[in-house]
Amino acid sequence: MTSDLRRQLILGAAKRCFARHGYNGTTTKSVAAAAAISEALLFKHFPSKAALYAEILSEECEADPELAVLLEREPSTATLVELIRGMVQYFVEIADGPDQEEAQRLRLMVTSHLDDGEFARLLYAKVEKLIGTVFVASLERAVAAGDAAPPRSEPLNLFWFAHHTVLTAALTRLPATPCLAYGKADDLERQLCEFLLRGIGLNDAAIASHLGRASTPEAKETAIAESA
Repeated sequence: MTSDLRRQLILGAAKRCFARHGYNGTTTKSVAAAAAISEALLFKHFPSKAALYAEILSEECEADPELAVLLEREPSTATLVELIRGMVQYFVEIADGPDQEEAQRLRLMVTSHLDDGEFARLLYAKVEKLIGTVFVASLERAVAAGDAAPPRSEPLNLFWFAHHTVLTAALTRLPATPCLAYGKADDLERQLCEFLLRGIGLNDAAIASHLGRASTPEAKETAIAESA
């Protein structure tokens, strides 16, 4: 069996284990048993349980058709706005949606920061690889188009500042009684998007032009055509 095939076999077994027992209830030993391999062989492909879980989440992100379409778009102001809008919608909807698995993942991310940080570091690295290049390229296009001010320091930091902001906002809404009363979800999404886009450096005219468009397939097709 090739290394790639063995790796996929392990990931398949890990998905079943995590789905059945959750993150805390799954061990590398149980994953190895489900994959019919030794734990030592599993460690040759994945050094830890956190690495296994981070890889599964990364594959899920890459398989998301909406994200895949967005990441294939030409870098532009419109693409930058849609990246921020998508990130805000994802985090805001965690507390409102019926999928408790997403809420548990968010809790796991926070717990990792308070523990050894391994899972958070792995996931940040995968998110950066997946989205970071498109974000930076789109910001550069926005600056060139006169839609944004040039960043004064590392442009990728602006992405992380935006990410951390929405992650924290989502945390306040996880308990049954939210820690903060932000108001209606739609209003919160709009406020967060405007706040983040201004922080990234977009001017009000660009925000009004691109954020004001409905996030529909038709609107996205128009934005794609305009950015080409």
